[in-house]
Amino acid sequence: MVRRGANQPSVGGYNQAVVLDQIRRADGLSRVELAETTGLSAQTVSNICARLLDAGIIEEAGRAAAAAGPGKPRTTLRLVGTSRYAVGVHLDPSVLTFVLLGIDGAVVDSRTRPTPSANDPARTVRLIVTEIDGLLDTSGVDRARVVGVGIAAPGPIDAERGVVVDPPNLAGWHRVPLRDAIAQGTGFPVVLDKDVTAAAVAERWHERAPGGASFAFLYLGIGLGVGLVLGEDVVRGGSGNAGEIGHIPVDPDGPPCACGSRGCVAVSCTPAALVAEAEALGLLPATHVDDDARSIDEALTRLVVRAADGDAGTLALLERTAERIARALAVVCNLLDVDRVIIGGPMWHRLAPWLEADIPQLLASLLVARGLHHVAVAGTGLGDDVGAIGAACLVLDAALAPQPRSLLLG
Repeated sequence: MVRRGANQPSVGGYNQAVVLDQIRRADGLSRVELAETTGLSAQTVSNICARLLDAGIIEEAGRAAAAAGPGKPRTTLRLVGTSRYAVGVHLDPSVLTFVLLGIDGAVVDSRTRPTPSANDPARTVRLIVTEIDGLLDTSGVDRARVVGVGIAAPGPIDAERGVVVDPPNLAGWHRVPLRDAIAQGTGFPVVLDKDVTAAAVAERWHERAPGGASFAFLYLGIGLGVGLVLGEDVVRGGSGNAGEIGHIPVDPDGPPCACGSRGCVAVSCTPAALVAEAEALGLLPATHVDDDARSIDEALTRLVVRAADGDAGTLALLERTAERIARALAVVCNLLDVDRVIIGGPMWHRLAPWLEADIPQLLASLLVARGLHHVAVAGTGLGDDVGAIGAACLVLDAALAPQPRSLLLG
């Protein structure tokens, strides 16, 4: 590909996004501080801030003394959280989650609904449209201030066409044009991305204090995947499907996988695999129905109840699961040399009491650069809604965050 330069309008838009991003991250900065942190001239910063003030996106929030000591107090600028909104929808095989975010990333409203039958995507699309309308009605926000709708869905996806392509846990979803269907039903611009990528975007968007520019987000829902941020850039890959870890072998004595190997993540670490192993060991009655998301969800709840009661067999199973997940994460961390691992998703809070203590120490023992580079491991601070929050952040990210690709012509 021939790289081409940037014209003046694209540079102006990029600089405005840089200023907005700095104001958002710092929760308020003066014009002088913005010039210092962005490297832009004082006049450029002043012009950008004037446009943003006129648009009502930022506001003056009082005066603060100059950081260097005596001097004229500086006017602090901050985002107006109610100036713009984004809707986020997380399509999980077991549950639909909806959130409404202000431009500052604060959750204004949220709701969840069980996902309809996996074999009826049209019904799910109708429900999503209805719930988005209901969310906006109950919140009372001005729809003219809604920037758009973000959808986080299981992969693989066709990112260019906005199509969900045969996800393993949504059997009836064969090339469903989800992006366009939601756009037609709601009248809003819609962006579609993988759930693991959306979760990583949510973490990057909400991060205030520096904690390492590169991280992996281990998403634990009905399936497992990894969202990646390297040098503060979200990694999507050539087709938008980066982060598929299902065929990393983690247990050489594990069950056979469809790929031809044994003990891959897909058949050893997912909630479905965990439930199947518990049933095979007699820890649970064999009641879950194949890959039905709802029955897996219910069986997993019964399993963690046994763990909470101190059942030795269940605790041993969860210890093995922690080791397998750590082995998968070690492959990712050794390959990409990330600073942190964040874990979250709809299933995480139930398993966290037994996994979050074991995974960090197991992972540390498997890192090649363990004597040089510590990799921190922590659960997400955004809760079970991280996928939906990330979906909304996809919209805010596209609209507000600086995108280096916007500087390229053609």
